[in-house]
Amino acid sequence: MKRLALSLCTSLLLLCAGAAHADIIRYEANLSGAAEDPPNASPATGFTTVFIDDATNMMTVNASFSGLMGPTTASHIHCCTVDPSDGTAGVATSLPTFPAFPLGVTSGSYTEVFDLLNASTYNINFINANGGSVDSARLALLAGLASGRAYLNIHTSVVRAGEIRGFLTEVPEPGGVMVFGIGVASLAMLRRRRVYVR
Repeated sequence: MKRLALSLCTSLLLLCAGAAHADIIRYEANLSGAAEDPPNASPATGFTTVFIDDATNMMTVNASFSGLMGPTTASHIHCCTVDPSDGTAGVATSLPTFPAFPLGVTSGSYTEVFDLLNASTYNINFINANGGSVDSARLALLAGLASGRAYLNIHTSVVRAGEIRGFLTEVPEPGGVMVFGIGVASLAMLRRRRVYVR
């Protein structure tokens, strides 16, 4: 029993070490008119995932949307609001829109990979407002994402300020849940062993 508990603890430490070096951070958001500021009555829906590879400094943006009241005119990530999941902020990513984002449509999908160390990934005003360098802009965007103060917005000709948006929130890695479960099981086994010894 002691060997089993020791083995589980060792496995836990190895998994924790692996989780600590995880390179991909996933953010998600449901997009809606109700999430806009001010809210609007758009029937449109959308969903986005943003993946940050903190080893390569690459960001992958995936978005899908349908039912917009008007054709798309732009889309980008805004950052950083004063409060998490509330308010508005300036555009953090490239202007006037994400490169190759489908414009003039009411439904569609989008996937693009961005180099977070490239100035063209950002709005120049975002760079200047956050330390004046690409690296300081990168750090500000990452901090905004991590704190729930960044959102993806889709603008249309009907609602120019943004027809649908959603605040990006981090999705925990499944590995973290597994590490937690193994840790709880290991502690329970060690505790059970102590009870039997008494």
